[in-house]
Amino acid sequence: MTSPPAADVATHDWFVEEREYRRHEERRGRRHAYEHLDPRRTALVVVDVVPFFVRESAYVRGIVPRVNALAAALRTAGGVVAWVVPGSSEPSAKDREFFGDEVAELYAGSGGEGTPVERLHPGLAVDRDDLAVEKTARSAWFPGSELPALLAARDVETLLVTGTVTNVCVEDTVRDASTAGLRVVLVADACAAMRDRDHNATLHVVYRSYGDVRSTEDVLGLIASGDLRSRASS
Repeated sequence: MTSPPAADVATHDWFVEEREYRRHEERRGRRHAYEHLDPRRTALVVVDVVPFFVRESAYVRGIVPRVNALAAALRTAGGVVAWVVPGSSEPSAKDREFFGDEVAELYAGSGGEGTPVERLHPGLAVDRDDLAVEKTARSAWFPGSELPALLAARDVETLLVTGTVTNVCVEDTVRDASTAGLRVVLVADACAAMRDRDHNATLHVVYRSYGDVRSTEDVLGLIASGDLRSRASS
């Protein structure tokens, strides 16, 4: 694979079909499942924004400023920021059979070396009080990840999910967290896939069955209004 120039960035042409909006509007009387959030019980989960994926995809490079904006806003409002990186291991026999040896080994080492923080893309604005964990499967909610327990200990009820790849590790994380009972918001323009059609397929699945789908601008508004509401009630 030939990598694009490092300065090249791209943004997905994302959408949720109007028929899906109408379907939920008829069921619950509103377009979006979650119209309010408490920032103090909310976590931003950033999946797999590591050099391997940033180097290979202009779409991943394009989401970095939005991820940083969300992280800064949620921290200021008292929420949790959690960075998730792939664990490194020897490829399994199943993965070698499925992907072939070369690709299986490439994926197995995609998370890099060092602590989870050291393995993140250097353009991410990480704070020393943020969480940084590794996952051992595609989903950050899969058994073996510390993330569910760490967020449960902080009484988190809402996840804002960002990162890459939208239709693989991000989608798996959304599905599992939703199944575990959390309110999940997938931030559509702060996630990246290889193609628009792959990205939008996940938006369809998530909005239809697992959580809300919002833009970065929408989510920043929810954080700001939730912060005001929290301050007024304290």
